Amino acid sequence: MELQPKLIELKGIEAGYDGEMVLKNASFDIRENDFIGIIGPNGGGKTTLVKVILGLIKPKVGEVKYFFNTQTNDQLIGYLPQTHFIDKKFPISVKDVVLSGYMNKNRMIRRFSSDEKVFAERQMEKMGIASLKKKPIGELSGGQMQRVFLCRAIISSPKLLILDEPNNNVDNRFESDLYETLRQLNKSMAIMIVSHDIGMISSYIKTIICVNRDVHYHGSNIIDETQLMAYNCPILLVTHGEIPHTVLKTHDHNH
Repeated sequence: MELQPKLIELKGIEAGYDGEMVLKNASFDIRENDFIGIIGPNGGGKTTLVKVILGLIKPKVGEVKYFFNTQTNDQLIGYLPQTHFIDKKFPISVKDVVLSGYMNKNRMIRRFSSDEKVFAERQMEKMGIASLKKKPIGELSGGQMQRVFLCRAIISSPKLLILDEPNNNVDNRFESDLYETLRQLNKSMAIMIVSHDIGMISSYIKTIICVNRDVHYHGSNIIDETQLMAYNCPILLVTHGEIPHTVLKTHDHNH
């Protein structure tokens, strides 16, 4: 299969906080229309990896190279954070949250054009949140809030969409709708999703990254027990079937 053009290249990345390295040996490419699943234990460095890619923290060692112009007014990476970090008391409406997706670090204060507003209305209709547009975000359910922030993340038609545990604290209907929405979005953008439920999304993703301090890129959506043990990853087998699921290693009760 012919490789798609590169969007981002990570070379020998090591990163951390206060002198402690929590991420090392990160070397891989993010390519157009890839769908990457990121797995690994809590505290293993998944969020740090995402922050490095977003440019929120600088690596201590190594280089992140972007193959698109990061100095333009376009928002080229869309980001859906974990919604429990969102301040629900902040007085902002659903519509204003969605429109804020047009802003970026080069242009924090701006007026929105009529075309942008019309496009935002269409996207809210597609996400099923148009009827909520005047509501404060603090009044939304978990699933509704995820729809709002997903709409915000894709409003500028980014080249890469990153989602951090998007299925936490949401209803089953949203979870099912989300994966089908991502399948459609993947036709026009690369997607990177951090998830503990990699079995559920194994039929959607194309490649896997295991992060447990060390970073291991696997260029397929199928990864076997031997490989995961070598990567020191706690999930030992991702399988496909009528009901996608994950098989875990037998617990050793002697430890």
